[in-house]
Amino acid sequence: MDLGLFIENLKNSKLLAQCPKCDNEFNLSDSMLFDGTKNFPKEAIFAKLKLMRELAERTKDLEKRKLSADVTSEKKAIEIGFGKIIERFIPAYKDLNLQFAECRPLFDPIDIIVFNGLLNREVDHITFLEIKSGNSDLNKHQRLIRDAIADNKVDVRIL
Repeated sequence: MDLGLFIENLKNSKLLAQCPKCDNEFNLSDSMLFDGTKNFPKEAIFAKLKLMRELAERTKDLEKRKLSADVTSEKKAIEIGFGKIIERFIPAYKDLNLQFAECRPLFDPIDIIVFNGLLNREVDHITFLEIKSGNSDLNKHQRLIRDAIADNKVDVRIL
């Protein structure tokens, strides 16, 4: 079959096609059909140039986003690393009124458990201590632990 005749038959058909990008159906006869082995029609050349410009613009935008994400990720990693170091020394900080010997590090998901009064052999309460820097909030697991403690859902088991 002649390719030109085949394209003409498609243009005159009632066939439907599906867009691979948005999955919408359209009449094949509404699309720009041409023989790709010959010179492209002007409409196809303009459409190609438009798509190439859009691709170049998107590439620039992605590069900007990548640079921004790299800076943000690096800053966040430094903050987290700094926080991990600080939380190891925080029990010794004199303004917190903690006895270093009464503190036991867990680090994750809660930083420290403080057995208040342990040095005097009279533990009057236990404190779950989470150390945050900057504008950090409790994560999901830390909130669950906080809520369980607030609801008195704490047990002691001896095995």
